[in-house]
Amino acid sequence: MKTAKWISVLVTGLMLTGMVVGVAGAQDATPTPTPATLPATALPQSDGVNLTIYNQGTALVQDRRTFTLKSGVSTLDFTDVAASIDSTSVSFKSLTDPAGTSVLEQNYVFDLVGSGALLERYLDQQIEIVTNDGTKFSGQLLSGRNGEIILKQADGQVTVVSQSNVRDLRFPALPDGLITRPTLRWMLDSKGGPQQVELTYLTGGINWTADYTFLLANDNTALDLNGWVTLTNSSGAAFKDAKVKLVAGDVNRLPNQQAQFASGMVANEATDAAVEKVQQRDFNEYKLYEINRPVTVGDNETKQVEFVNGTNIPAHTFFVYDGSYPFYGYSSPITDQYYGQMGITDVQNWLEFKTGKDNNLDAALPAGRVRVYQKDVDGSALLIGENTIDHTPKGEQIRLFLGNAFDLVGERKQTDFKFISSNVIEETFEIRLRNRKENQAVEIRVPERLYRWSNWEILNSSDPFTKLNSSSIEFRLTVQPGEEKVLTYTVRYTWPF
Repeated sequence: MKTAKWISVLVTGLMLTGMVVGVAGAQDATPTPTPATLPATALPQSDGVNLTIYNQGTALVQDRRTFTLKSGVSTLDFTDVAASIDSTSVSFKSLTDPAGTSVLEQNYVFDLVGSGALLERYLDQQIEIVTNDGTKFSGQLLSGRNGEIILKQADGQVTVVSQSNVRDLRFPALPDGLITRPTLRWMLDSKGGPQQVELTYLTGGINWTADYTFLLANDNTALDLNGWVTLTNSSGAAFKDAKVKLVAGDVNRLPNQQAQFASGMVANEATDAAVEKVQQRDFNEYKLYEINRPVTVGDNETKQVEFVNGTNIPAHTFFVYDGSYPFYGYSSPITDQYYGQMGITDVQNWLEFKTGKDNNLDAALPAGRVRVYQKDVDGSALLIGENTIDHTPKGEQIRLFLGNAFDLVGERKQTDFKFISSNVIEETFEIRLRNRKENQAVEIRVPERLYRWSNWEILNSSDPFTKLNSSSIEFRLTVQPGEEKVLTYTVRYTWPF
């Protein structure tokens, strides 16, 4: 009589989610004669990988490999695929003999080996358990759920062991169907022989973003720009010496397709400085960036490559005191006297510049994060603000909020409110701007939203203003060092009875 052979699983942590770490043997089994399966050890290295990454957490993978196929009907396993693959997007094509090779069936197998999967497969069968204190139990597995393992022993006694108290599990053998890695499996009808095949699929877990560093001149009139592509791969697969393309833009995807991607893991920090430039060109209604050298994108890795730079780009900073109430649209006249009192005193600091060749930056800028630095008196660069930008074509203006100015203060208060009639209101505001800088005059922009009703009229104001749109105006005041500037205006609202 043959002695039973066992698979031993070492359990660590509080839950049984570990992988098989030691195999004592396997039961004898006779393989199914048809269709023939290509051994996993015969899987070749990639002939080339094209990786197109979209800045929406999606990537298109094109992987070419050469296999020796068997004549007739056979199965082919392809194991080196991303765990976050969208299995409905897979395309298999023979480049050597497309007419003589047909795909009869395509499967995505993801029933991975794990103690949880083994417990599910071995219900009603004999297993062995070793607890943390060395006690051994063996018996028929009744349940492996809800944090417990329930065994029926040979004498009929039922034993319940907490999974947190289990050190080692022993199973008779590895059951059919469980695999160690996500696998694409095809049933092919082929003439056989060496063939180069191309596999194309979409996967989640890969993303790229743009990260920019701006060095602002000390007089705030120009800046130097460096842009870096930041690739993050947590798809469950590595891509060696891949030809990488990056697509910037808002590509429409169906929500149910996005939901098929598995959640990614936390990425580890890594960087890779660019040796070759990144080529930028138009593609359909998007921008495409191609890295002109092979790039290895490891799993659970973050990699950076420089893709754009510019020097002496004209720029300037300006200040904004925005103390009025945000505008959400007109629905009905607002007659509450105290509506919209904000109490804001902060004065915002903004940076503004334009992209385009005339401004020493002949490049579109994909959406990303921006960090702005400025040199101190000793030459060291200090962070003065951080923000994000949207996709920006050439020749467009970029405005970045950097933070609140320390030495500038604003105050806004309502000084008069009255009903002229049942459908007419007049309201007066006083805005005070203080400049506590010692030797620098500043211009402060003061936007005011006229939110009570769409039919409004400025009756009087202490300073000129510009109408920005149908619901807002803007004042621009120069405030000298140590000065307090006072701005007043009165607005009349009228609506139908």
